[in-house]
Amino acid sequence: MLLRIFTEPQQGASYDDLLAVARKTEECGFDAFFRSDHYLAMGDGDGLPGPTDSWITLAGLARETSRIKLGTLVSSATFRSPGVLAISVAQVDQMSGGRVELGLGAGWYEAEHAAYGLDFPDTPGRFDLLTEQLELITGLWDTPVGEKYSFDGEHYQLTDSPALPKPVQQPHPPIIVGGAGQKRTPALAAKYAAEFNAGFKSIEDTAVLFARVRAACEAAGRAPETLALSTAHCVVVGKDDAEVKRRAATIGRTPDNPQGAIIGTPAQVVDHLGHLATAGSQRQYVQIMDLADLDHLDLIASDVLPQVA
Repeated sequence: MLLRIFTEPQQGASYDDLLAVARKTEECGFDAFFRSDHYLAMGDGDGLPGPTDSWITLAGLARETSRIKLGTLVSSATFRSPGVLAISVAQVDQMSGGRVELGLGAGWYEAEHAAYGLDFPDTPGRFDLLTEQLELITGLWDTPVGEKYSFDGEHYQLTDSPALPKPVQQPHPPIIVGGAGQKRTPALAAKYAAEFNAGFKSIEDTAVLFARVRAACEAAGRAPETLALSTAHCVVVGKDDAEVKRRAATIGRTPDNPQGAIIGTPAQVVDHLGHLATAGSQRQYVQIMDLADLDHLDLIASDVLPQVA
């Protein structure tokens, strides 16, 4: 199982905070640094110093790291024009030497749309946007240099686009689709994604989601094993019970009330990750909420990573 560090900067993080975590991620031997794509803090936090744009952040990190994959889990289809997003991601892929992955979803957090003047269609409408964006973005990237790309959808129309720039990765950067939708999400993952993510689910629910997306691959004529499967959870690790409790308390949780997080000593966390691997997970996004605690990443790297890699 690959371990990827996953951050939630909207809860309160500057670019320098994210840079420190990304550098530690690379230093410690993790596979990737990912960030959420949100503009508003959730819960009771003030979000200071304020949101950072995902793709501007990743562009900076592309020049300040050299090995780790970089991506979003996930960008919202309601945030950006897909033509502009295709340009941004292709450019960051160039800046990183081909290390970018695009997680793209329908969006769900209505409050951030109201806070920053973004349209928020109903659920079917947002999935309509996502469906067209996946076709349009991959269409732009896959159009041969020198040819034009046009798209005539219900929500987006492109006419004779030069479909530039091109990403480094061919045929294009990996796309991640995730979620618990029963029909449209598995079908979109089977058609467009390199990876399906079952985020923040129990082991039992994860197995159900993986079975559903594998069935969608078979229905689409795609070999299920060509779609990578991943999970995401907040993770809190301590070398002993006292450190576990301290780290959990810092983010408002306890071992007895994990609120969906994986909390425990290295052995306990490895055991939980092993069950997720048995359910089919090949990649675990390790959500780190306290970005100032870089020693936490050192502990995970030394005592968890070698046992699951």
